[in-house]
Amino acid sequence: MENLDVDALFTSDSEKTFQYDSSLPSLPVPSLQHTLDRYLDSVRPHVTDAEFRQTEFLVQQFASGVGKDLHKQLVERANKHRNWLEQWWLDYAYNDFRMPLFLLNFGGPGPYADFLAIKPGSQIERAGLLTHLNLLFWNLVRKERVKADKDSRGQHLTMDQFRRLFSTCRIPAVQRDHLATYFKTESEGKAPTNIVVLCGGRIFNMTVIDDSGEPLTALELQAQFQRVRDHCDREPEGPGIGALTGDNRTSWAQIRSRLQALHPDNYHNLDAIQRSIMCVVLDDSSPKDETEMCQIALAGDSRNRWFDKSLTMIYYKNGLAASNCDHTPMDAMVLVVCVYYCHLQVTKCKGNWQGSQEVRSLDPPRELVFIIDDVITSGISNAIQVYSMIANNLQCCCMTFTLYGKKFLRSLKLHPDTHVQIALQYAYIKRHGRPAPTYQTATTRKFYNARTETHRSCTLESVQFARAMLDKSVGVETKAALYRQAAARHNQLMAEATENQGCDRHMFGMQILAMEQGLPMPLVYTDPSYTKSGGGGNFVLSTSFVGYTPVYGGVVPMVEHGYGSFYIIEPTLITTFVSAWKSCSETDAVEFNRTVHECLVEMGEVLKASAGVARL
Repeated sequence: MENLDVDALFTSDSEKTFQYDSSLPSLPVPSLQHTLDRYLDSVRPHVTDAEFRQTEFLVQQFASGVGKDLHKQLVERANKHRNWLEQWWLDYAYNDFRMPLFLLNFGGPGPYADFLAIKPGSQIERAGLLTHLNLLFWNLVRKERVKADKDSRGQHLTMDQFRRLFSTCRIPAVQRDHLATYFKTESEGKAPTNIVVLCGGRIFNMTVIDDSGEPLTALELQAQFQRVRDHCDREPEGPGIGALTGDNRTSWAQIRSRLQALHPDNYHNLDAIQRSIMCVVLDDSSPKDETEMCQIALAGDSRNRWFDKSLTMIYYKNGLAASNCDHTPMDAMVLVVCVYYCHLQVTKCKGNWQGSQEVRSLDPPRELVFIIDDVITSGISNAIQVYSMIANNLQCCCMTFTLYGKKFLRSLKLHPDTHVQIALQYAYIKRHGRPAPTYQTATTRKFYNARTETHRSCTLESVQFARAMLDKSVGVETKAALYRQAAARHNQLMAEATENQGCDRHMFGMQILAMEQGLPMPLVYTDPSYTKSGGGGNFVLSTSFVGYTPVYGGVVPMVEHGYGSFYIIEPTLITTFVSAWKSCSETDAVEFNRTVHECLVEMGEVLKASAGVARL
């Protein structure tokens, strides 16, 4: 890893970051029959024969009736909009969400979790270095020097989401929030040059880009962060205005309106936070491992968070780091690219600043002092209570599987991601005795401004394989054959999903059309099978492959009796993050993660035996 040329890997001088976006193909609409066939396939593992017959009837009724008309309208919309889904997805999947936003946010360990050890007293030094590296990446996006992504076939992917990594904030409203994005590329004009620092319940604003457009050095940032830390260590705990962002969205919107009306300073303070490149948190906790790093990243002290921001970097007292990001403006792959860039830069400099030792004279960070009254104070207390009830219910577990990784799986001509997905299916059935409706992220970025489709990765084939693994009378060759059938089906459905040929986004679009026209909700959406198969955000396993780098993280489960299961696959390792809700007696993040690792061992042995290779 140390030999990688970071600049060559991430940057281009001949091509611009966003230059291909406008020429990407429009988002397609699948055929109605294909969508309904895929939907029925995904329902089958989760219902009885009688329930399935009823669902088949409702699907046929939908296909020949209202569904036919809704599909036609959707095709007409797609002819007028290059991405028929984009605004709907933003509004209905994200901005309409009324629960505390941290339930949607994603988070994970910092860039050097596997490289720099815990080092008490290094919080400020490492915050300075890492913030500098994040700002270098900001500068690359601003200059449009970040390489445009391509898929495995060399097709360009949309980079649109990279515009919203920095200087983006979700603004609460009583019914539907909206996104405010202040970032601009150099060719588009001026962009904000400040960050905000949260520490001890207080918020500080500081300029981090100098007059020549370059980021402050790590030592200069370190000096500024030290000023903040010293101030907060001297003063009593601040009011913790950030806690308001952990409340229900409507409550936060109402109290934000009051906050702005109380005093002009409050308006300007909120504006500074919203425009800022990112938030930096100087956290008072010292997590002992990656599990605690993730736990605090996702559900830490809300008084020192601003959950509405697109990017928050958290620096712990013992020198470790983590991130927390609003999911509304972007998917996790944007953050993964940024964090991996920082990770490689940290590795390259061995965690020590190698640049100029000069520290210029800088204006000190300015505390954003809010004028508050008893209603606001009471609102903060209430927000902390609302947030804490949910945050304290979250259980996270991170584990690393060391018997094999990408290298071993590729040697057997297997797709590593497919292998882990099958392991998740097997683990759930092994632990809970039934299959789980599963969401896996499938990227559709080959299309104009597109984000994702759902790959429903629980199939009849994966269930059949899991049942065979649990049956001692089934031989190794049969198990291996069933594994390959499950893998082939998985790969087929993933390939379709990346072409926007799954069933979820199409059905979502038709549902929105029905809603917006005030039509009675078609029975296919109110059928119990719709929920049982994961429809309407009811996936029991919420999963995503985070990539082949050391950068990972996760989100909370979609449903109370579910799991969030996210993973990375390195050459000789597989790291898994699992989240669960403590209030559910059925689920346990630690036990499920252990079961996943047990299943990886068993599957590896079967595949090795079948291939005539020595045991693991």
